[in-house]
Amino acid sequence: MIDSLSQRLVPDELWALVEPLIPPAKERPQGGGRARTDPRAVFTAIVFVLTSGCAWRHLPPSFGVSVPTAHRTFTEWTEAGLWRQVAPGGVGRTGRPGVDRLVARGPGRSIRQGQKGGGLTGPSPVDRGKPGSKIHVLSDRAGLPLTVGISAANTHDSHAFKPLVNALPAIRSRRGPRRRKPAKLHADKAYDIPALRDWLRQRRIIPRIARKGIESADKLGKHRWVIERSIAWLTGYRRLTLRYERKPSHYLAFLTLAATITCYKKLAK
Repeated sequence: MIDSLSQRLVPDELWALVEPLIPPAKERPQGGGRARTDPRAVFTAIVFVLTSGCAWRHLPPSFGVSVPTAHRTFTEWTEAGLWRQVAPGGVGRTGRPGVDRLVARGPGRSIRQGQKGGGLTGPSPVDRGKPGSKIHVLSDRAGLPLTVGISAANTHDSHAFKPLVNALPAIRSRRGPRRRKPAKLHADKAYDIPALRDWLRQRRIIPRIARKGIESADKLGKHRWVIERSIAWLTGYRRLTLRYERKPSHYLAFLTLAATITCYKKLAK
C-alpha cells in the first residue's frame, strides 16, 4: 500500500518509466540471504532525500526502507549507470516534440562543498575561494534540462560545453526520426571562443553565442532567462544546494535525477 507522500514523490506514471530500467538484484553465489526490498520503496526514499535535503540517517521509517539498504542500493544503482539511463529514457519517451533549439547556460552555478574532501571540487572564485563544485546544464527552448554535468568550481564554463552537447539524448520530433542535435544553440559570452563556434558548425549546428564587446546584456537576457529558470528548478531540490557527497558520481546522480523529475513534471502538465 503506497501512502499519499510516496504517491506524490513517485507517481505511477513516473515509476512506469523507471521500473524497466532498475538493474536486477545481485545474487549470492552461496544462495540464501534476505529478500530484496521493494525497488519502488527504495526509489521513493532516494527521491525524498533529493527533495528534502535530509541526511540518509534521518530517512523516515514510514518508507519501509532501512538507512543502510537505501544508501547501499543508491550506490549500486549509481555504479550500474541507472541514472544515465533514466534521464534519456524519461525525456525520450515522453519528450516534447519539435525540439529544435537549445539554450546553453553560462556561467555555471557554483555549489559550496558541505564537507571536506571530494572529487571535482576547487576554490570558488565567487565564494572567497571556498571549495565547491559547479553545475552545468543544457536545455531545450522551453527550459527542460536535457543534459547536466558538474565540474570543479574554478573550471571555466567552456570546458563543459562539448561534453554537454555530445551527451544530448535522442528527442522525439514532430516528423521523422528522433533528433540528436539542435538546429541552433544559444549561449552567453563565456562561450565566445572561435574553436567552439567552428566545432558547432562542423556538427551543422548554428551557433548563437553572444559576442564579447558587441552584444549588450539586454539582448542576451532574451534567451538567458530560460536557462536561469532551469537552474532555479534544479536547485529547488534541497540536496543540490550544498554538496555533501564526497564522490562526484553520487552528486551527479542526484543532479541527473532532479533533471529527470523536472522534465517529467513539466511534460505531465
